[in-house]
Amino acid sequence: MKKFAIIVNALKDRNLAETRRLCSYITTRGGSCFYLISVDEKEGIQKVQAHDIPKDTECILVLGGDGTLIRAARDTVECGVPLIGVNMGTLGYLCELEESSVYEAVDALMHNEYMLEERMMLSGYRPEDSGEPARRALNDIVIHRTGTLSLVSLTVYVNGQYLNTFQGDGIILSTPTGSTAYNLSAGGPIVDPKAELLLLTPINSHTLTPRSIVIDAQDEITVEAGSRRDLRDDTAEVSFDGDHGWLLHAGECIQIRKARERAKILKFSKISFLEILRKKMQTFH
Repeated sequence: MKKFAIIVNALKDRNLAETRRLCSYITTRGGSCFYLISVDEKEGIQKVQAHDIPKDTECILVLGGDGTLIRAARDTVECGVPLIGVNMGTLGYLCELEESSVYEAVDALMHNEYMLEERMMLSGYRPEDSGEPARRALNDIVIHRTGTLSLVSLTVYVNGQYLNTFQGDGIILSTPTGSTAYNLSAGGPIVDPKAELLLLTPINSHTLTPRSIVIDAQDEITVEAGSRRDLRDDTAEVSFDGDHGWLLHAGECIQIRKARERAKILKFSKISFLEILRKKMQTFH
């Protein structure tokens, strides 16, 4: 690998000091590099899209944290370029590199010394938006209540067959990668990120026995927003990896399935997911 792109969260790399040092290091080693800003103080979140990445790019270095890496993987997946995260925030699951190890990692990448891991993604779209492209998520698609404190009613179908109507704060549809994110906070199970399945986890469900449901990765899930009032003015919000997608009004639905594309994440460590999980459980028990 010689041609690199950097996607940086400028709130984590103030004045882009580390970004510029890294670009300079790559150039002195005979490579090429440019950077794109994903988040900054003035503009907030700035979507980096697949067409922003030159076709000859071989690797995307993501400076920030797990959230920056997830957003970059989701928004650039169509270009097929693998990514690796450099952690400049709190402890996460996805970012393998630290600031202190990134230069050694660049040397290894230039000598093609790495492993490639592919991660399943989700695709969501509204049937009425026939002209709009589906939106993707690496972690999860969440259908949840909006600003009011009232519950939302969500009816779920799997391959057209009625499953259940959930009343509560909403539901999380998660990939295995996202099982350690919001799904975990809501009491859902932890799943090996290489698995092929979907997790449906209710959020503060209005029931005494809330349970996550494991669904086959090939199934299509339809979630319809219901109404708990005669006015039928209830709304639910759909979020993709924590970013706002759209509102669902009573009677409207979203269809969710496994995405055709897969996120490509570069790795160096041979430490298994179970060992990483064990260490984190010991740290945050």
